[in-house]
Amino acid sequence: MIRTRFAPSPTGYLHIGGARTALFSWAYARRHGGKFVLRIEDTDLERSTVQSTQAILDGMAWLGLDYDEGPFYQMQRLARYHEVAEQLLRSDKAYYCYASKEELDTMREQQRAAGLKPRYDGRWRDSKQTPPAGVKPVVRLKNPLDGEVTFNDLVKGEITVANSELDDLVLLRADGVPTYNFGVMIDDLDMNITHVIRGDDHVNNTPRQINILKALGAPLPQYAHVPMILGPDGERLSKRHGAVSVMQYREDGYLPEALINYLARLGWSHGDEEIFSREQLVEWFDLSSINRSPGKFNPEKLQWLNQQYLKTADNARLAELVTPFLEADGCNTSGPGLPKLPNVVNLLKERVSTVAELADAAVYFFRPLEPADEFKAQHFTAEARLPILDLREKLATVEWDSHAIHDAIKNAATAHGMKLPKVAMPLRGMVTGTAQTPSINAVLELLGREETLKRMDAQLAGFPA
Repeated sequence: MIRTRFAPSPTGYLHIGGARTALFSWAYARRHGGKFVLRIEDTDLERSTVQSTQAILDGMAWLGLDYDEGPFYQMQRLARYHEVAEQLLRSDKAYYCYASKEELDTMREQQRAAGLKPRYDGRWRDSKQTPPAGVKPVVRLKNPLDGEVTFNDLVKGEITVANSELDDLVLLRADGVPTYNFGVMIDDLDMNITHVIRGDDHVNNTPRQINILKALGAPLPQYAHVPMILGPDGERLSKRHGAVSVMQYREDGYLPEALINYLARLGWSHGDEEIFSREQLVEWFDLSSINRSPGKFNPEKLQWLNQQYLKTADNARLAELVTPFLEADGCNTSGPGLPKLPNVVNLLKERVSTVAELADAAVYFFRPLEPADEFKAQHFTAEARLPILDLREKLATVEWDSHAIHDAIKNAATAHGMKLPKVAMPLRGMVTGTAQTPSINAVLELLGREETLKRMDAQLAGFPA
Protein backbone atom coordinates (compact mmCIF):
# COMPACT_ATOMS: atom_id res chain seq x y z
CA MET A 1 0.00 0.00 0.00
CA ILE A 2 1.21 3.49 -0.86
CA ARG A 3 1.82 5.57 2.25
CA THR A 4 2.74 9.25 2.14
CA ARG A 5 3.26 11.80 4.88
CA PHE A 6 3.35 15.51 5.61
CA ALA A 7 5.85 16.39 8.32
CA PRO A 8 5.86 20.12 9.12
CA SER A 9 7.92 21.75 11.83
CA PRO A 10 5.71 23.76 14.22
CA THR A 11 7.92 26.84 14.19
CA GLY A 12 5.38 29.00 12.34
CA TYR A 13 2.10 28.88 10.47
CA LEU A 14 1.22 26.59 7.57
CA HIS A 15 2.31 28.61 4.53
CA ILE A 16 1.69 28.22 0.82
CA GLY A 17 4.73 26.04 0.14
CA GLY A 18 3.95 23.67 3.00
CA ALA A 19 0.29 23.48 2.03
CA ARG A 20 1.20 22.48 -1.53
CA THR A 21 3.55 19.76 -0.27
CA ALA A 22 0.75 18.46 1.96
CA LEU A 23 -1.69 18.62 -0.96
CA PHE A 24 0.56 16.64 -3.31
CA SER A 25 1.23 14.00 -0.63
CA TRP A 26 -2.49 13.80 0.19
CA ALA A 27 -3.56 13.62 -3.46
CA TYR A 28 -1.04 10.88 -4.29
CA ALA A 29 -2.21 8.74 -1.40
CA ARG A 30 -5.88 9.28 -2.27
CA ARG A 31 -5.24 8.61 -5.96
CA HIS A 32 -3.80 5.18 -5.18
CA GLY A 33 -6.09 4.21 -2.30
CA GLY A 34 -3.22 4.59 0.16
CA LYS A 35 -2.72 6.24 3.53
CA PHE A 36 -1.75 9.83 4.33
CA VAL A 37 0.09 10.38 7.60
CA LEU A 38 0.54 13.64 9.52
CA ARG A 39 3.67 14.01 11.64
CA ILE A 40 4.71 17.06 13.65
CA GLU A 41 8.50 17.45 13.76
CA ASP A 42 8.80 19.35 17.00
CA THR A 43 12.44 18.70 17.91
CA ASP A 44 13.43 22.36 17.48
CA LEU A 45 12.79 23.03 21.14
CA GLU A 46 13.57 26.74 21.01
CA ARG A 47 11.22 27.58 18.13
CA SER A 48 8.45 24.96 18.24
CA THR A 49 5.20 26.21 19.81
CA VAL A 50 1.78 24.85 20.61
CA GLN A 51 0.27 27.79 18.73
CA SER A 52 2.16 26.87 15.56
CA THR A 53 1.07 23.26 15.86
CA GLN A 54 -2.55 24.37 16.13
CA ALA A 55 -2.11 26.72 13.16
CA ILE A 56 -0.92 23.77 11.06
CA LEU A 57 -3.84 21.59 12.16
CA ASP A 58 -6.32 24.42 11.53
CA GLY A 59 -4.87 25.11 8.08
CA MET A 60 -5.10 21.49 7.02
CA ALA A 61 -8.64 21.18 8.36
CA TRP A 62 -9.74 24.30 6.46
CA LEU A 63 -8.21 22.98 3.24
CA GLY A 64 -9.85 19.60 3.79
CA LEU A 65 -6.56 17.68 3.80
CA ASP A 66 -7.70 14.87 6.05
CA TYR A 67 -5.10 12.42 7.30
CA ASP A 68 -5.52 8.72 8.05
CA GLU A 69 -2.96 8.49 10.85
CA GLY A 70 -1.53 10.99 13.30
CA PRO A 71 -0.69 13.56 14.21
CA PHE A 72 2.47 11.95 15.57
CA TYR A 73 4.92 14.07 17.56
CA GLN A 74 8.66 13.44 17.45
CA MET A 75 9.26 14.55 21.04
CA GLN A 76 7.01 11.68 22.12
CA ARG A 77 9.28 9.22 20.30
CA LEU A 78 12.64 10.00 21.89
CA ALA A 79 13.00 6.50 23.31
CA ARG A 80 12.73 5.05 19.82
CA TYR A 81 15.48 7.30 18.41
CA HIS A 82 17.77 6.32 21.31
CA GLU A 83 17.02 2.65 20.66
CA VAL A 84 18.07 2.93 17.00
CA ALA A 85 21.15 4.98 17.89
CA GLU A 86 22.20 2.25 20.32
CA GLN A 87 21.66 -0.33 17.59
CA LEU A 88 23.98 1.58 15.26
CA LEU A 89 26.60 2.00 18.01
CA ARG A 90 26.58 -1.72 18.76
CA SER A 91 27.02 -2.60 15.08
CA ASP A 92 29.91 -0.10 14.72
CA LYS A 93 27.87 1.97 12.26
CA ALA A 94 27.93 4.97 14.58
CA TYR A 95 30.19 6.39 17.31
CA TYR A 96 30.36 8.91 20.12
CA CYS A 97 31.97 12.24 19.27
CA TYR A 98 33.26 14.41 22.15
CA ALA A 99 34.44 17.39 20.07
CA SER A 100 33.42 20.67 21.66
CA LYS A 101 31.74 23.51 19.78
CA GLU A 102 34.95 25.52 20.07
CA GLU A 103 36.99 22.68 18.56
CA LEU A 104 34.57 22.32 15.68
CA ASP A 105 34.56 26.08 15.02
CA THR A 106 38.37 26.13 14.93
CA MET A 107 38.42 23.10 12.63
CA ARG A 108 36.04 24.80 10.16
CA GLU A 109 37.99 28.07 10.24
CA GLN A 110 41.18 26.21 9.39
CA GLN A 111 39.46 24.36 6.54
CA ARG A 112 38.10 27.60 5.08
CA ALA A 113 41.55 29.21 5.36
CA ALA A 114 42.97 26.28 3.39
CA GLY A 115 40.29 26.66 0.72
CA LEU A 116 38.53 23.46 1.78
CA LYS A 117 34.82 22.77 2.21
CA PRO A 118 34.01 22.99 5.94
CA ARG A 119 33.12 19.55 7.25
CA TYR A 120 33.64 17.32 10.24
CA ASP A 121 37.04 15.63 9.96
CA GLY A 122 36.14 12.37 11.70
CA ARG A 123 38.53 12.93 14.60
CA TRP A 124 36.52 10.67 16.95
CA ARG A 125 35.50 8.13 14.29
CA ASP A 126 38.03 5.46 15.27
CA SER A 127 39.65 7.28 18.15
CA LYS A 128 41.21 5.33 21.01
CA GLN A 129 41.39 8.46 23.17
CA THR A 130 39.93 8.48 26.64
CA PRO A 131 36.74 10.52 26.52
CA PRO A 132 37.13 13.89 28.27
CA ALA A 133 35.50 14.03 31.70
CA GLY A 134 32.18 15.83 32.01
CA VAL A 135 31.55 16.13 28.27
CA LYS A 136 28.26 14.81 26.89
CA PRO A 137 28.95 13.35 23.44
CA VAL A 138 26.87 13.44 20.29
CA VAL A 139 26.30 10.28 18.27
CA ARG A 140 27.58 10.39 14.69
CA LEU A 141 26.94 8.05 11.76
CA LYS A 142 29.93 6.31 10.22
CA ASN A 143 29.23 7.52 6.72
CA PRO A 144 30.87 5.35 4.02
CA LEU A 145 34.25 6.82 3.05
CA ASP A 146 34.03 5.86 -0.61
CA GLY A 147 31.45 4.93 -3.22
CA GLU A 148 28.37 6.96 -4.00
CA VAL A 149 24.66 7.27 -3.29
CA THR A 150 22.31 7.06 -6.27
CA PHE A 151 18.54 7.38 -6.14
CA ASN A 152 15.86 7.89 -8.76
CA ASP A 153 13.94 11.01 -7.91
CA LEU A 154 10.38 10.67 -9.24
CA VAL A 155 10.41 14.34 -10.28
CA LYS A 156 14.04 15.15 -11.02
CA GLY A 157 15.29 11.84 -12.34
CA GLU A 158 18.48 10.03 -11.27
CA ILE A 159 20.65 11.82 -8.71
CA THR A 160 24.12 10.65 -7.64
CA VAL A 161 26.22 12.03 -4.78
CA ALA A 162 29.72 10.83 -3.86
CA ASN A 163 30.08 9.69 -0.26
CA SER A 164 33.26 11.74 -0.09
CA GLU A 165 30.98 14.81 -0.22
CA LEU A 166 29.21 13.73 2.97
CA ASP A 167 30.70 13.86 6.45
CA ASP A 168 29.76 11.88 9.53
CA LEU A 169 26.30 13.20 10.31
CA VAL A 170 25.22 13.86 13.90
CA LEU A 171 22.32 11.54 14.73
CA LEU A 172 21.70 12.41 18.38
CA ARG A 173 22.65 15.73 19.91
CA ALA A 174 24.30 15.87 23.31
CA ASP A 175 20.90 16.58 24.91
CA GLY A 176 19.52 13.35 23.44
CA VAL A 177 17.29 15.05 20.86
CA PRO A 178 17.62 13.64 17.33
CA THR A 179 18.78 15.78 14.44
CA TYR A 180 16.38 16.42 11.59
CA ASN A 181 17.86 13.78 9.27
CA PHE A 182 17.90 11.05 11.90
CA GLY A 183 14.43 11.72 13.30
CA VAL A 184 12.72 12.01 9.94
CA MET A 185 14.37 8.87 8.62
CA ILE A 186 13.41 6.72 11.65
CA ASP A 187 9.86 8.08 11.47
CA ASP A 188 9.57 7.29 7.76
CA LEU A 189 10.90 3.81 8.43
CA ASP A 190 8.62 3.07 11.39
CA MET A 191 5.57 4.48 9.66
CA ASN A 192 6.22 2.45 6.50
CA ILE A 193 6.29 5.53 4.29
CA THR A 194 6.63 4.38 0.70
CA HIS A 195 6.80 7.78 -1.02
CA VAL A 196 8.50 10.85 0.44
CA ILE A 197 7.10 13.90 -1.36
CA ARG A 198 8.70 17.15 -0.23
CA GLY A 199 10.30 20.40 -1.37
CA ASP A 200 13.51 20.23 -3.35
CA ASP A 201 15.35 22.09 -0.59
CA HIS A 202 15.58 18.59 0.93
CA VAL A 203 17.43 17.01 -2.00
CA ASN A 204 20.77 17.39 -0.22
CA ASN A 205 19.38 15.59 2.85
CA THR A 206 18.34 12.53 0.90
CA PRO A 207 21.78 10.86 0.43
CA ARG A 208 22.41 11.22 4.17
CA GLN A 209 19.06 9.66 5.01
CA ILE A 210 19.66 6.84 2.54
CA ASN A 211 23.00 6.05 4.19
CA ILE A 212 21.31 5.83 7.59
CA LEU A 213 18.75 3.40 6.18
CA LYS A 214 21.49 1.35 4.54
CA ALA A 215 23.39 1.20 7.83
CA LEU A 216 20.23 -0.30 9.35
CA GLY A 217 19.69 -2.67 6.43
CA ALA A 218 16.28 -1.06 5.96
CA PRO A 219 14.26 -0.66 2.73
CA LEU A 220 14.35 2.69 0.98
CA PRO A 221 11.26 4.75 0.18
CA GLN A 222 10.86 6.46 -3.17
CA TYR A 223 11.60 10.17 -3.23
CA ALA A 224 9.90 12.98 -5.14
CA HIS A 225 11.34 16.46 -4.66
CA VAL A 226 9.00 19.21 -5.76
CA PRO A 227 10.48 22.47 -7.12
CA MET A 228 10.13 25.53 -4.92
CA ILE A 229 7.50 28.23 -5.37
CA LEU A 230 8.87 31.58 -6.46
CA GLY A 231 7.37 35.04 -6.28
CA PRO A 232 6.26 36.80 -9.48
CA ASP A 233 9.69 38.46 -9.61
CA GLY A 234 11.47 35.09 -9.70
CA GLU A 235 12.79 35.42 -6.16
CA ARG A 236 12.15 32.90 -3.38
CA LEU A 237 8.56 33.25 -2.18
CA SER A 238 8.27 35.46 0.89
CA LYS A 239 5.60 37.31 2.86
CA ARG A 240 5.71 40.23 0.47
CA HIS A 241 4.68 37.87 -2.34
CA GLY A 242 1.80 36.33 -0.42
CA ALA A 243 3.57 33.56 1.51
CA VAL A 244 1.40 34.25 4.50
CA SER A 245 -0.47 31.79 6.66
CA VAL A 246 -2.97 29.61 4.85
CA MET A 247 -5.51 30.80 7.41
CA GLN A 248 -4.88 34.39 6.32
CA TYR A 249 -6.46 33.47 3.01
CA ARG A 250 -9.58 32.43 4.88
CA GLU A 251 -9.50 35.74 6.75
CA ASP A 252 -9.16 37.54 3.41
CA GLY A 253 -12.22 35.78 2.03
CA TYR A 254 -10.85 33.03 -0.18
CA LEU A 255 -12.59 29.68 -0.56
CA PRO A 256 -10.55 26.60 0.37
CA GLU A 257 -11.45 24.80 -2.85
CA ALA A 258 -10.10 27.74 -4.87
CA LEU A 259 -6.82 27.71 -2.96
CA ILE A 260 -6.55 23.92 -3.36
CA ASN A 261 -7.15 24.25 -7.11
CA TYR A 262 -4.57 27.04 -7.37
CA LEU A 263 -1.89 25.24 -5.37
CA ALA A 264 -2.37 22.03 -7.36
CA ARG A 265 -1.93 23.95 -10.61
CA LEU A 266 1.16 25.70 -9.21
CA GLY A 267 3.69 23.10 -10.28
CA TRP A 268 1.41 20.34 -11.61
CA SER A 269 -0.88 20.12 -14.59
CA HIS A 270 -3.37 17.86 -16.30
CA GLY A 271 -3.41 18.98 -19.91
CA ASP A 272 -4.73 22.53 -20.09
CA GLU A 273 -7.27 22.14 -17.29
CA GLU A 274 -7.35 25.28 -15.15
CA ILE A 275 -10.43 24.75 -12.99
CA PHE A 276 -11.07 21.33 -11.49
CA SER A 277 -12.65 19.82 -8.42
CA ARG A 278 -10.93 18.04 -5.57
CA GLU A 279 -12.32 14.78 -6.94
CA GLN A 280 -10.84 15.45 -10.38
CA LEU A 281 -7.49 16.29 -8.80
CA VAL A 282 -7.45 12.93 -7.01
CA GLU A 283 -8.45 11.14 -10.21
CA TRP A 284 -5.76 12.82 -12.31
CA PHE A 285 -2.86 13.37 -9.92
CA ASP A 286 0.44 11.76 -10.80
CA LEU A 287 3.98 12.58 -9.76
CA SER A 288 5.15 12.34 -13.36
CA SER A 289 3.07 15.42 -14.17
CA ILE A 290 4.84 17.63 -11.63
CA ASN A 291 6.85 20.33 -13.38
CA ARG A 292 10.62 20.27 -12.93
CA SER A 293 10.88 24.05 -12.96
CA PRO A 294 9.72 26.24 -10.05
CA GLY A 295 6.17 27.56 -10.07
CA LYS A 296 5.55 31.30 -9.81
CA PHE A 297 2.98 32.52 -7.31
CA ASN A 298 0.53 34.90 -8.97
CA PRO A 299 -1.92 36.61 -6.57
CA GLU A 300 -4.02 37.92 -9.46
CA LYS A 301 -4.47 34.40 -10.85
CA LEU A 302 -5.52 33.13 -7.42
CA GLN A 303 -8.02 35.99 -7.11
CA TRP A 304 -9.44 35.22 -10.56
CA LEU A 305 -9.79 31.54 -9.69
CA ASN A 306 -11.51 32.40 -6.42
CA GLN A 307 -13.94 34.56 -8.36
CA GLN A 308 -14.86 31.60 -10.57
CA TYR A 309 -15.58 29.47 -7.51
CA LEU A 310 -17.64 32.24 -5.88
CA LYS A 311 -19.88 32.48 -8.94
CA THR A 312 -20.96 28.85 -8.61
CA ALA A 313 -20.87 28.54 -4.81
CA ASP A 314 -24.03 27.70 -2.87
CA ASN A 315 -25.76 30.89 -1.71
CA ALA A 316 -26.57 29.58 1.76
CA ARG A 317 -22.93 28.61 2.29
CA LEU A 318 -21.69 32.01 1.10
CA ALA A 319 -24.21 33.73 3.36
CA GLU A 320 -22.76 31.83 6.30
CA LEU A 321 -19.21 32.77 5.29
CA VAL A 322 -20.01 36.45 4.71
CA THR A 323 -21.90 36.95 7.98
CA PRO A 324 -18.82 37.44 10.22
CA PHE A 325 -17.46 40.05 7.81
CA LEU A 326 -20.73 41.96 7.85
CA GLU A 327 -21.10 41.74 11.61
CA ALA A 328 -17.56 43.08 12.01
CA ASP A 329 -18.70 46.03 9.88
CA GLY A 330 -21.59 46.80 12.21
CA CYS A 331 -24.33 45.05 10.23
CA ASN A 332 -27.24 43.08 11.62
CA THR A 333 -28.07 40.49 8.97
CA SER A 334 -31.05 38.73 10.51
CA GLY A 335 -33.38 41.37 11.95
CA PRO A 336 -37.05 41.84 10.99
CA GLY A 337 -37.64 43.52 7.67
CA LEU A 338 -34.09 42.88 6.43
CA PRO A 339 -33.45 41.19 3.08
CA LYS A 340 -32.55 37.52 3.11
CA LEU A 341 -28.77 37.26 3.03
CA PRO A 342 -28.67 34.30 0.58
CA ASN A 343 -30.70 36.42 -1.87
CA VAL A 344 -28.30 39.34 -1.44
CA VAL A 345 -25.36 36.99 -1.99
CA ASN A 346 -26.95 35.64 -5.15
CA LEU A 347 -27.30 39.15 -6.55
CA LEU A 348 -23.75 40.22 -5.77
CA LYS A 349 -21.49 37.17 -6.02
CA GLU A 350 -20.68 37.47 -9.72
CA ARG A 351 -19.29 40.96 -9.17
CA VAL A 352 -16.66 40.14 -6.53
CA SER A 353 -13.45 38.14 -6.13
CA THR A 354 -13.47 37.30 -2.42
CA VAL A 355 -15.92 36.85 0.43
CA ALA A 356 -14.49 40.03 1.95
CA GLU A 357 -15.38 41.95 -1.22
CA LEU A 358 -18.80 40.32 -1.13
CA ALA A 359 -19.31 41.67 2.38
CA ASP A 360 -18.22 45.15 1.33
CA ALA A 361 -20.67 45.03 -1.56
CA ALA A 362 -23.52 43.88 0.71
CA VAL A 363 -23.18 46.42 3.52
CA TYR A 364 -25.75 48.89 2.16
CA PHE A 365 -28.44 46.21 2.32
CA PHE A 366 -28.10 46.08 6.09
CA ARG A 367 -27.31 49.65 7.07
CA PRO A 368 -27.60 52.97 5.22
CA LEU A 369 -24.46 54.46 3.71
CA GLU A 370 -23.99 58.17 3.17
CA PRO A 371 -23.12 59.14 -0.43
CA ALA A 372 -19.86 60.97 -0.95
CA ASP A 373 -20.04 64.76 -1.29
CA GLU A 374 -18.69 64.50 -4.83
CA PHE A 375 -21.50 62.12 -5.75
CA LYS A 376 -24.12 64.44 -4.29
CA ALA A 377 -22.71 67.43 -6.11
CA GLN A 378 -22.88 65.59 -9.41
CA HIS A 379 -26.21 63.77 -9.09
CA PHE A 380 -28.34 65.42 -6.38
CA THR A 381 -29.31 68.29 -8.69
CA ALA A 382 -32.27 70.63 -9.04
CA GLU A 383 -32.98 68.98 -12.39
CA ALA A 384 -33.28 65.55 -10.75
CA ARG A 385 -35.40 66.68 -7.79
CA LEU A 386 -38.83 66.62 -9.43
CA PRO A 387 -38.36 63.25 -11.18
CA ILE A 388 -37.15 61.79 -7.87
CA LEU A 389 -40.19 63.16 -6.02
CA ASP A 390 -42.42 61.73 -8.73
CA LEU A 391 -40.61 58.39 -8.49
CA ARG A 392 -40.99 58.38 -4.73
CA GLU A 393 -44.78 58.59 -5.17
CA LYS A 394 -44.79 55.79 -7.73
CA LEU A 395 -42.64 53.51 -5.53
CA ALA A 396 -45.07 53.99 -2.64
CA THR A 397 -47.82 52.16 -4.52
CA VAL A 398 -46.20 50.09 -7.29
CA GLU A 399 -46.22 46.30 -7.14
CA TRP A 400 -42.89 45.46 -5.46
CA ASP A 401 -40.97 43.42 -7.95
CA SER A 402 -37.96 44.17 -10.12
CA HIS A 403 -39.88 44.67 -13.37
CA ALA A 404 -42.48 47.01 -11.89
CA ILE A 405 -39.77 49.01 -10.12
CA HIS A 406 -37.84 49.34 -13.39
CA ASP A 407 -40.95 50.58 -15.16
CA ALA A 408 -41.58 53.14 -12.42
CA ILE A 409 -38.05 54.53 -12.77
CA LYS A 410 -38.34 54.61 -16.55
CA ASN A 411 -41.75 56.33 -16.47
CA ALA A 412 -40.53 58.96 -14.01
CA ALA A 413 -37.60 59.76 -16.29
CA THR A 414 -39.76 59.82 -19.44
CA ALA A 415 -42.38 62.08 -17.83
CA HIS A 416 -39.69 64.69 -17.20
CA GLY A 417 -37.94 64.33 -20.53
CA MET A 418 -34.85 62.71 -19.04
CA LYS A 419 -32.85 59.63 -19.86
CA LEU A 420 -33.21 56.78 -17.39
CA PRO A 421 -29.66 57.03 -15.88
CA LYS A 422 -30.36 60.66 -14.90
CA VAL A 423 -32.95 59.34 -12.47
CA ALA A 424 -31.48 55.91 -11.68
CA MET A 425 -28.10 57.26 -10.61
CA PRO A 426 -29.32 59.71 -7.93
CA LEU A 427 -31.76 57.04 -6.77
CA ARG A 428 -28.85 54.60 -6.47
CA GLY A 429 -26.90 57.06 -4.33
CA MET A 430 -29.89 57.85 -2.11
CA VAL A 431 -30.61 54.22 -1.38
CA THR A 432 -27.16 52.56 -1.42
CA GLY A 433 -24.72 55.41 -0.82
CA THR A 434 -22.55 54.22 -3.70
CA ALA A 435 -22.34 54.56 -7.48
CA GLN A 436 -21.60 50.92 -8.25
CA THR A 437 -24.34 48.33 -7.69
CA PRO A 438 -26.16 45.66 -9.65
CA SER A 439 -29.33 46.74 -11.44
CA ILE A 440 -30.94 49.27 -9.09
CA ASN A 441 -34.41 47.77 -9.52
CA ALA A 442 -33.06 44.37 -8.41
CA VAL A 443 -31.42 46.05 -5.41
CA LEU A 444 -34.65 47.80 -4.42
CA GLU A 445 -36.66 44.60 -4.74
CA LEU A 446 -34.42 42.95 -2.14
CA LEU A 447 -34.18 46.01 0.08
CA GLY A 448 -37.96 46.32 0.36
CA ARG A 449 -40.41 49.15 -0.11
CA GLU A 450 -40.35 50.49 3.46
CA GLU A 451 -36.55 50.75 3.69
CA THR A 452 -36.28 52.18 0.17
CA LEU A 453 -38.75 55.00 0.89
CA LYS A 454 -37.18 55.67 4.27
CA ARG A 455 -33.74 56.15 2.70
CA MET A 456 -35.10 58.30 -0.11
CA ASP A 457 -36.83 60.56 2.39
CA ALA A 458 -33.61 60.90 4.39
CA GLN A 459 -31.74 62.17 1.31
CA LEU A 460 -34.37 64.39 -0.33
CA ALA A 461 -33.22 67.42 1.62
CA GLY A 462 -29.92 67.16 -0.23
CA PHE A 463 -31.53 68.19 -3.53
CA PRO A 464 -31.65 71.94 -4.25
CA ALA A 465 -35.11 73.33 -4.93
